Amino acid sequence: MIEAFVAIGAGLIAGSTALIAFGVDSLIEVISAVALLWRLLQAGPNATAEEHSHAERRALYLVSATFFLLAAFVTFESISALVTREAPDSSKVGLVLSVLSLIIMPVLAYTKQQTGRELGSKALQADAVETWVCSYLSFTLLAGVGLNFALGWWWADAVGALMMLPVILWQGWETFEEAREQSEEPEG
Repeated sequence: MIEAFVAIGAGLIAGSTALIAFGVDSLIEVISAVALLWRLLQAGPNATAEEHSHAERRALYLVSATFFLLAAFVTFESISALVTREAPDSSKVGLVLSVLSLIIMPVLAYTKQQTGRELGSKALQADAVETWVCSYLSFTLLAGVGLNFALGWWWADAVGALMMLPVILWQGWETFEEAREQSEEPEG
């Protein structure tokens, strides 16, 4: 939550699409966690397998929709900034956040991956993949914010945000497919 609010706040102040997108992606991870918590509460310990499956699907569809909305936002804002040549302000907060995230996320991802393998936990291994994705987003954020900060390349922020699109769309599609697979599984 802190990462999301710092990135979104710094992005709004600087007018940085890359920072806002990074923060919104962090917020989506929180929404995902809340949706999965909601799913557990909706389909409590006495729920049937069908109720569990239905709650899981709804949570996955919600998370998928947030990724696609983020992709639409990034596309619109980045292309608008490039067409109008709108330059964001430099953001020292965004620069520090991207460097810290780029240092912390790969270590966290690797640790989650190893622990998931040792425990045989597919959920933890999947969470590790999400953290690796966050590492990539940290890199694109650093590239966009860093190049704008260091060299004054106003367009680097919008291009950095556009570099996030394939990963954001991939996350949305994977989550959507997972929800569809849940729909197609026979009830049991």
